[in-house]
Amino acid sequence: MKRVLGKLGGLAPLITCLAMLLFFSLITDTFLTSENLLNILRQNSALAIMAVGVTFILLLGEIDLSIENMAIFAGVLTAFLYKMLMDMPGLSPLVQQGLPILAAIAASAAFGLVNGLGVSRLGVPSFMMTLAMFLIAKGFALKVTRGSPIFDVPPVLGYIGTKSIPLLRGPEGAEATRPLLEVPLITVAAVVCLLLALIVLRYTRFGRNVYAVGGNRNAAELSGVNVRRTLAVCFCLCSITAACSGIILIGRLGSAQAGGLDNMLIACISAVVLGGTSLFGGKGGIANTIIGVLTFGILYNGLNHVQIDIYLKETITGAILLAALVLNVTMAKVRTG
Repeated sequence: MKRVLGKLGGLAPLITCLAMLLFFSLITDTFLTSENLLNILRQNSALAIMAVGVTFILLLGEIDLSIENMAIFAGVLTAFLYKMLMDMPGLSPLVQQGLPILAAIAASAAFGLVNGLGVSRLGVPSFMMTLAMFLIAKGFALKVTRGSPIFDVPPVLGYIGTKSIPLLRGPEGAEATRPLLEVPLITVAAVVCLLLALIVLRYTRFGRNVYAVGGNRNAAELSGVNVRRTLAVCFCLCSITAACSGIILIGRLGSAQAGGLDNMLIACISAVVLGGTSLFGGKGGIANTIIGVLTFGILYNGLNHVQIDIYLKETITGAILLAALVLNVTMAKVRTG
């Protein structure tokens, strides 16, 4: 019996995801349609990109509270710099659109490096270090925008955020040009990011170091792992993925502003933990994160298809997430104990 429960413990996040998918499919006719399923992917692709960096941080047993405002800062800086370069004659579209994106990612990476050095070199708890950076990034975003949205967004981001790749065409004839299946480009970007992270964690020395540091920091250091460097790189990576998420989001939304991403921090950490990655480090990975993001997306989208009081939606979402997290943690304890 204990062996069976142990196996179920490892499958608990997947079982939770499938159970929610089945539940919403049975109680509403509008949920299980190709259009709505693609909409779930589209809505949660930016979250998946941000969740990649958070996965690395949680595997270390640390936390990063700055990711939401880091995403806002990167999106705002991209739009601001693009607006400036639009007025400069003689610049190619590649420079006008590419330079702001690269500059925003570089600035976010610098903020992430400060987080990493503060935690690894100075010994500042990651909770407080990233909370301070949360406020700093928010302040920069407000300073740049002056509280007003910026509607000048690089066209390439608008293309990635709104367009899709047709995979299947209709039958020959009048419907031949109408695609039967389209995959959003923003989802393709998320899949590429997830695959790269999966390869890094599973097949590189750095990935093994991340698990070692998260599992037992002292043992990892004694075995020759550069713990400080691993921490610094992961915090830097977390800020970069948050920045990429924010930059892609301004393309999808068509504007950049110092707000609008309310609850994304909570959603991201919840999704990663819901997938089975431990808050205490050393256990989990990208496959778990994929399941967690899908579970969160299915839950949030499914509640939109159910006729419930809109003012109770957040409460119901939190209660269901809490129940799922308790179930996953309990099953994981059974598995390891």
